Amino acid sequence: MSLTPEQLAAELKAKPLQAIYLVAGAETLRVQEAADAIRARARNDGFAERVVYDIDERFDWNNLSYELSAASLFAPKRLFDLRLPTGKPGREGAQALEGLCDGLAADNLVLICAGDWSNKHGGRWSERIAKTGRVVLCPQLRGNELPAWLGQRLSAHGLSASREAIDILVERVEGNLLAAAQEVDKLALLAPGARLDAPAMAQLVADSARYNVFGLLESALAGEASRALRMSASLCAEGDSVLALMGWVAAEVRRIAAYAAVAAAGGDVGSAMRADRVWESRQTLYRRALQRHSASHWERFVGLCAQIDRIAKGRADGDPWQVLDRLLAAIAEPKASRRLLSAC
Repeated sequence: MSLTPEQLAAELKAKPLQAIYLVAGAETLRVQEAADAIRARARNDGFAERVVYDIDERFDWNNLSYELSAASLFAPKRLFDLRLPTGKPGREGAQALEGLCDGLAADNLVLICAGDWSNKHGGRWSERIAKTGRVVLCPQLRGNELPAWLGQRLSAHGLSASREAIDILVERVEGNLLAAAQEVDKLALLAPGARLDAPAMAQLVADSARYNVFGLLESALAGEASRALRMSASLCAEGDSVLALMGWVAAEVRRIAAYAAVAAAGGDVGSAMRADRVWESRQTLYRRALQRHSASHWERFVGLCAQIDRIAKGRADGDPWQVLDRLLAAIAEPKASRRLLSAC
């Protein structure tokens, strides 16, 4: 039996620490916060020494076994923090983890954090951890789960909001929990203790976000050229750096170009997006943009991103903001793309 992060939080307040924890899942923020809660409780319980291991295919599991059995020179209680990004310890690691469940000393606590998890990851080693300690799973939230999660987080910050207000926030963060957490933190500063309705939420989110790179590209992908160009002008006027924007813009254009190549080869774009864990609302945005341009056009857009980067770094002539505006207009409107690409 596994726990949710919320169940873990309640248990940490009411019950003694377990000897071993496995915290795993694709939702990075929830994994991080669950692990932080365990570490905080461990510090309060006197686990003053923390030993961190980054585990890969070259990791020596014998070294871990030795350290667990060795007496600490600095503190009577030690937290062993194991970072297992793939969620797969391998045969030797699985045997080692099963074995250490048998003889964990009372002054040792083991925390294993895995950045990925599915039914394929489990095995005897994780089942043994569940019997000896706790397994906490943090899968990505589905679309209908995000409003409740946001409501709980707002409440934890002393805020409340109507369902309509929460829907505005859901639309704003596009399923990105880190962005959602940051927005809630901002709201707690801007309107401490408030009960937020839809107009108040819309105003506060707009005030805290203004125009940003996410909205800039989303407008272009949605075919809203004039809005994208207004945002670009605002960012330029505020003194933002093109280089600071292009990391996100180029990454998104490359991603969509890859999906365009999948479609051109007769592949299943939906499966490719799901494999990349693209949020459903964002899949709709990508599909609209893919319908507007061919795979060859998207490859040219990738090249234009590289050109903007070179101009911004002084390695080519031109105004990077002007070229970025042309790129945004081209992504948004097929006619603009034909003019731009024919001129390149």
